[in-house]
Amino acid sequence: MTCQTTAAVSHHISPIIGYHRAPLSQKFGAPRQPNLVAMISVIEMLAPYDTPAAFVGLEDFSHIWISWQFHHNYLYKDKLHKDKQASLDNHNQQEKVDSAFRPQVRPPRLGGNQKIGVFASRSMYRPSALGLSVVKLERIEMVEGRVLLIISGADMIDGTPIIDIKPYVAYSDALPDAQSGFAPTAPHLLDVSITKLAYEQFGQIIANQSVDNAAEENAQSSVKTVIDKIQKQLLRSDFDTIKALIAQDPRPAYRRTETDTLFVMRYKSVDVSFQLLESDELQITSIVIVE
Repeated sequence: MTCQTTAAVSHHISPIIGYHRAPLSQKFGAPRQPNLVAMISVIEMLAPYDTPAAFVGLEDFSHIWISWQFHHNYLYKDKLHKDKQASLDNHNQQEKVDSAFRPQVRPPRLGGNQKIGVFASRSMYRPSALGLSVVKLERIEMVEGRVLLIISGADMIDGTPIIDIKPYVAYSDALPDAQSGFAPTAPHLLDVSITKLAYEQFGQIIANQSVDNAAEENAQSSVKTVIDKIQKQLLRSDFDTIKALIAQDPRPAYRRTETDTLFVMRYKSVDVSFQLLESDELQITSIVIVE
């Protein structure tokens, strides 16, 4: 006799232990994979998970795994809204999960046209809306009795909820003989140039912010000041980061042949405009303060 059961939808609720604070507040411009751009950001831990005792020993690891949520995924937002309105009936839960589930996606790496299974991709449109990244742990800071993790190489944007943190262990996590399917190598980078106007705008913003921040240099560090510096304060070193982000070509795959069309990437406190030239290089045309 065969026993048949109706599959029930199960849910695992994970606490948010912190938030990612970063120069990029929008999805456009964010690296599509970790460690493609060495952009500095910070993980702000939340109580009670921000206790220093929880991080004893982590400083001995150079890299960490981050589990996080795609909080700008509109399917995820829609599901949260529906969850608040609907009953907890299993049948209703099944209908909601099914309605949001996309079995196939179009990876930008394949030109945005070819479909593959969602579980063969790293697409944000997945049932759990969870991301997984390995990043470099630059240092651990204790500020106002709380833990801040300074990291680099994240593919997350500002405000990303953090679900878990684990140390990266090279002997088991690094698999040099692994096959990488449709993405066997790092993506091709485009050359990036900058107009004289944009370079002068960048320099002027740096000069103005240096004056504004001079009085704050001697002030005692707080969680807010550390985060504000990473989120808003433009530095000379940000110029290389901006170029590296644009070299990844953040434009939608279906628009990558458009020349002389301006695209805007928001980075920290500025909007960076760029376009594709006939020479197949991306050119930064202006860098202006966000109003």
